[in-house]
Amino acid sequence: MRSDKVRKGYERAPNRSLLRSLGVTDREMECPFIGIANAYNTIVPGHIHLRQLADKVSEGIAAAGGVPFEFGVIGICDGIAMGHEGMKYSLPSRENIADSIELMAQAHRFDGLVCVGTCDKIVPGMLMAAVRINIPTIVVTGGAMLPGHMAGKDLSLIDVFEGVGKVAAGTMNEAALKELECCAMPGCGSCQGLYTANTMACMTETMGMSLAGCAAIPAVDAAKLRIARESGEAIIPLVQKNIKPRDIVTKKSLENAIRMDMALGGSTNTVLHLMAIATEADVPLSLEDFNRIADEIPHICYMLPAGPHSMQALFRAGGIPAVLKRLEKHIDNCPTVSGATTHQIAQKAVIYDEDVIRTLQSPVSPAGGLRILFGSLAPDGAVVKSAAVPKDIWTHTGPARVFDGEGTAMTAILSRQICEGDVVIIRNEGPRGAPGMPEMLSATSALMGVGYTKVVLITDGRFSGGTRGPCIGHVAPEAAVGGPIAFVHDGDQISIDLFTKTIDLLVDSTTLESRKNSWKPIKRSLTGVLARYAKTVEQANLGAVQK
Repeated sequence: MRSDKVRKGYERAPNRSLLRSLGVTDREMECPFIGIANAYNTIVPGHIHLRQLADKVSEGIAAAGGVPFEFGVIGICDGIAMGHEGMKYSLPSRENIADSIELMAQAHRFDGLVCVGTCDKIVPGMLMAAVRINIPTIVVTGGAMLPGHMAGKDLSLIDVFEGVGKVAAGTMNEAALKELECCAMPGCGSCQGLYTANTMACMTETMGMSLAGCAAIPAVDAAKLRIARESGEAIIPLVQKNIKPRDIVTKKSLENAIRMDMALGGSTNTVLHLMAIATEADVPLSLEDFNRIADEIPHICYMLPAGPHSMQALFRAGGIPAVLKRLEKHIDNCPTVSGATTHQIAQKAVIYDEDVIRTLQSPVSPAGGLRILFGSLAPDGAVVKSAAVPKDIWTHTGPARVFDGEGTAMTAILSRQICEGDVVIIRNEGPRGAPGMPEMLSATSALMGVGYTKVVLITDGRFSGGTRGPCIGHVAPEAAVGGPIAFVHDGDQISIDLFTKTIDLLVDSTTLESRKNSWKPIKRSLTGVLARYAKTVEQANLGAVQK
């Protein structure tokens, strides 16, 4: 075993002495050493309950004959970081998470890992670490929060974000907004809809890195405790058989994850994260793969924020195994950490609610929930959650309203300086330009809350999984490196077509070349993490990984 390097032979007596100070017994000196990467903290609602889950994982490891060693992993709450400078630190934290797990696992020569986490950057960072280190690993995702409730309606965090826009529009008063904020988030867990955290949990299970059923179990359900215990038990056979993440995370399993994403109508952030995981696993994956799969897989689950169904509803309908059952003919048969293949999991599953998990013959939409757009504004691609865009604005041409940053755009939106038909451009918010590629959820929610229906928002930043409406992100190349979005002027006509997957700046090449020759990038005074990140990060179409 890898751990023999720290405990075998007379020359390792000092190492063993330190292990004995932890309470490791003679018997345990012969057992697999399993690291538990736990993202528990008391600032993120999706993480505050992870201590209990990690305890169950630890019990399972010990019961199966392993020795558990728990260590901490950071986690940022995108909702709390939203709308201010803190959001610039969110995406860079993904790389820190991957690096910290690599450091702990490699320094201590763990034989296997169980990663316990929830939320947007944490699970992707854990998966990046798993395929990078390539020792047996299982991921336990922490589960979704129960829906809030007020006046007979289920609520999620997006209702509160959109409430801000309603107050600005005069359709809600501040007292009603406070009542809403007090009711929307009733306890622990990731945000209730198919936002990035829950989309990543669903894709982690689909690609085979979590036990079957894990993703959709609510954070407060006892089934989550049981599956955490079972995950601890399951890591030991993986170690004994030397089944590694790269045996499971392959081109086929990543394509299965994309199929799940399309069927559910998941977050645009998952494109960034899957590309990053594929890069770490040395698996060739491109934006064109997303479009190809979107054309093959219908959107069959109408989930929040686009539709009415929460993660709790998906759990009650049968969870990810039930969706796999619906998609079985389209899903490749791949191994999973449970020992069962994806087809075996699908065949045993039961679909309990066909309103939540529709048939392929009666989908929400005949095409998948995400689309990659290409054109003169985004030569290297841009991403839109087409599942959350009303069909009457899938094609649109309108004048650009250009903002160099989210803050000035928010002021214009809340003060109703934007006109219906405008195309709002928020630039210099990309991986290098911001830096950190912050989410624009405050701006997108404000547009919805104020009541705009014919305004398109385009950015080289990104969006929360809670975003809905005609919002196009990840424009590449970004403004900071001289992408075409840097040369857009107020009044330029912008054309989008989700049917043909195009996004174009309707300005002649001579004018663009003149603008390019006079353009100078915005220079920001950076220190610390953001300074290092800006120097090394790749573009969004490559997953915003660090070189």
